[in-house]
Amino acid sequence: MEVGVKTSIGRIRDINQDSYYISQNVKYPLFIIADGMGGHKAGEIASRMAVEIISSSLENDFDDLNMDDSYIINKIKHSIWRANDEIYKKSLERNECYGMGTTVTLAWDINEKIYIGHVGDSRAYLLRGNTLYQITEDHSLVEELIRNGSISREEAKHHPQKNIITRAVGTSKDIEVDVIVTNKLKGDILLLCTDGLTNMLNDDEIKELLLVNENIQKACEYLVELSNNKGGFDNISVVAIKYM
Repeated sequence: MEVGVKTSIGRIRDINQDSYYISQNVKYPLFIIADGMGGHKAGEIASRMAVEIISSSLENDFDDLNMDDSYIINKIKHSIWRANDEIYKKSLERNECYGMGTTVTLAWDINEKIYIGHVGDSRAYLLRGNTLYQITEDHSLVEELIRNGSISREEAKHHPQKNIITRAVGTSKDIEVDVIVTNKLKGDILLLCTDGLTNMLNDDEIKELLLVNENIQKACEYLVELSNNKGGFDNISVVAIKYM
């Protein structure tokens, strides 16, 4: 396994509200990316809290003997629910944190499977061969409009409300969590990224940079560099894992 990571404040924002986590657990590696929202530094607080709470929940209290899918899926959901509860409570306790929240997309690599936990519009992609698959589905207003046929995917790229998300960790008392389970193969590249990347680059550009760079760290750096060159309108964070 080869891992790369890169984060950038972008060209417009005053603060980087993205957070990420790369575990040191060789047996069951965990990767998390979070894109915070909220005034002042509230988004930064929310994303950092989510990463810390979820990573602690999954890595410090894990029953190695109970490895079935339902146990792992429930562990992921409960870790995100715990983060949601703590962030929501903090947002009510401190005026400067009111309304804060964060996206969360995580990948937990256990045996031959990858378990993806997801809330919001940060994405998980899988590059297999020459095909790039979007594993997660955005929890956003434009994605709902696409699903009900109101707009096309091409129209969504320039929709004035494309940054409105319909699900976030910490913005309400309860949250629905998506968990997707996928197999991994030798040569696969898993990419976790915030929308600072996907609002600047299309899927073909992302695929091309992953394919032409054998060094996965360099691939991450070039993805962020190109996003900044195209405007860098938001914080940009990417975590990529290449399975050897």
